[in-house]
Amino acid sequence: MPEENFEDEQEQPEEPKEEKTEQEHVLLYNALLFGRYDLSEVTISDPGLANYINLTPVYLPHSSGRHASHNFGKTRVNIVERLTNQMMRSGAFTGKKNKALKVVEDAFALMKKKTNKNPVQLLVSAIEHAAPREEITRLQFGGISVPKAVDVSSSRRLDLALRYITQGAVASSHGSTKPIAQCLADEITLAANGDMTSAAVSKRDEIERVAMSAR
Repeated sequence: MPEENFEDEQEQPEEPKEEKTEQEHVLLYNALLFGRYDLSEVTISDPGLANYINLTPVYLPHSSGRHASHNFGKTRVNIVERLTNQMMRSGAFTGKKNKALKVVEDAFALMKKKTNKNPVQLLVSAIEHAAPREEITRLQFGGISVPKAVDVSSSRRLDLALRYITQGAVASSHGSTKPIAQCLADEITLAANGDMTSAAVSKRDEIERVAMSAR
C-alpha cells in the first residue's frame, strides 16, 4: 500500500508571557486620564505635598474604595479621584460617584478649552495655593482655653485644600445659573493662579491669619 503523507499541522507560536506583561505595563504607564490628559507631564513644586499627591497614570479614577481599610491608604488614591470623593460631600452627589466623576470630567474639559493647559496641572497648582501651612488648636489650662498656632501636616494640608476647593465650587453654584462643572472649573482656575477671589485661597489666608495672631 502506498504510504500516506500527513502534513504536520503548523502550530502558531504562543506569545511569551514576559513580552505580554511588558506590553501591559507600557499601556498602563501611558494611560491617559479620561483618554485625554497625560499625568506624566504634571509637576509638583511644593516638596511638602510631593509624597502625598498621587499621579499614577489611570484612565478612570475609580478604585472602588480598595484602599479604605489601610492606614494612610488614601495616599495611594489618584488625586483626581480624591477630588471626586470630596465632591460627594454635598447632598446632590452623596453616594453618586459616577455623577461626581462626570462633573469633574466636564470641569476638566472646560479648563482645557479656556486655558489650553493640562487641567490636572491646574488642580495640583490650586492645591498648592489652597493648602494652609499653619492653623490653631486649643490648649486647656485649668478652666481657660487658649488658642495656639501649630504647623499643619502634609496629609492634612492636602485634605483641607481639596475640601476648600470643592466647598467653594458648591457654594458658588447655589443661587447661580452656572452649572456645577463650570463653578468647579472656575474655582480650580482661580486657585491655581492664587487669586484672592477664590474661596479656597481666601479660606487659607483666613486660617493662617488667625494662626499668626495666636503665636
